[in-house]
Amino acid sequence: MSAVMSVFLTKEAAAPQWGLGTALTFAAQGAQIHLDGKKDLTLIQQAARQLDNQRIRNVALDGKGWDIEAIWAFVQGYRNARKTTTYTYPALSEADEKSLQDRIKVTDWVREIINQPGDEVAPSQLATRAAELIKSCAPEHVSYKIIKGKDLLDDGWAGIYTVGRGSKRSPAMLRLDFNPTGDDNAPVHTVLVGKGITFDTGGYSLKGSAGMMAMKADMGGAAMAAGSLALAVLTGLTKRVKLVLCCAENMVSSNAYKLGDIITYKNGKTVEVQNTDAEGRLVMADGLIYANSQNPERVIDVATLTGAAKMALGNDYHAIMSFDDEFAQQALASAKSVGEGMWPLPLEEFHRDMLPSQYADLSNVSSGDFSPGATTAAAFLSYFVDNYQQGWLHIDASGTFRKSPTDKWAAGATGMGVRTLAHLLMAAK
Repeated sequence: MSAVMSVFLTKEAAAPQWGLGTALTFAAQGAQIHLDGKKDLTLIQQAARQLDNQRIRNVALDGKGWDIEAIWAFVQGYRNARKTTTYTYPALSEADEKSLQDRIKVTDWVREIINQPGDEVAPSQLATRAAELIKSCAPEHVSYKIIKGKDLLDDGWAGIYTVGRGSKRSPAMLRLDFNPTGDDNAPVHTVLVGKGITFDTGGYSLKGSAGMMAMKADMGGAAMAAGSLALAVLTGLTKRVKLVLCCAENMVSSNAYKLGDIITYKNGKTVEVQNTDAEGRLVMADGLIYANSQNPERVIDVATLTGAAKMALGNDYHAIMSFDDEFAQQALASAKSVGEGMWPLPLEEFHRDMLPSQYADLSNVSSGDFSPGATTAAAFLSYFVDNYQQGWLHIDASGTFRKSPTDKWAAGATGMGVRTLAHLLMAAK
């Protein structure tokens, strides 16, 4: 192992020779992170990223000021996809140490499963690994079922089956029940629905190589949803919450679905496929139908659904859309309280009319000039939510993965959003 560098926090400005506004400097005793009192956590995360970029792989966080949030900010910036960094930190209180380790455990799982190649994470593997993560957090309160292959069609889950039938690796639906009440008839407070496309070629609406490179991460919504429930359980969640993951590979083969195909869903809605690269909403429709059947107070769906959301917000924010303004504001407040990025995009009744089809109830993509792609994707999903105007929140998870590094994040999965959703689950009345 290489030498360990000590890292200190200081409120003193860097000496002029380091340059105006420099946040990271080096001295005989180690590295110093210069805080300004306004954006301390951001500066800590950025400094940690610089240390990794400079191949300083082993550090000890020393001195004063290293509370749980400062340590967490450092961990966020210091981790990388190759897992080549190690760190130690000053002792925390028992409660803070548990909270920090819970965050690290869950977000490490989320980042790792998103970063793994599509060859290593098949749909059924994603479903199983997510279920086992949550079950490990509360074995006595978690039960689950995974439906695979043609059994999906037998149960009426036509969206997941149709998208996944072109792959040799069977599509799968995870249905998980976290019920800490001990009452089998206890009401369900929230159902989380996650998009688990383990690799997305675009199908016959084939992506180019550049667009396909990051598509191992198209299951980021499923990972984020599973991770948020795991973290909430570890934090002491007392409400009954269910999780549905809609898992498939979108591949090209003689058995793959085609442009012009019509899918008939369990709720009777028919959908014309006008773009096979708009597959996420097709699988999520099944998950939302199942969520409705559980009569929950709230439904939250999480999906890396559109490039349009990423074009609007980049990787620094997840887009949220809802007809329920109060619910959307609760989500934004949760994001702010944990220092994560979420931002609202518009969603109105007239957007539901922007999915016309001559052959089915609706198309899976909108048409016309300047069509709002992220919003119409959410509008499509609303057709599969019984009471879409109340208690439903859609998250287009733009910030789950980065193709290239930034001043705050290494390339790859971020884990961003897990704490927001866990906080939202814990805060719900």
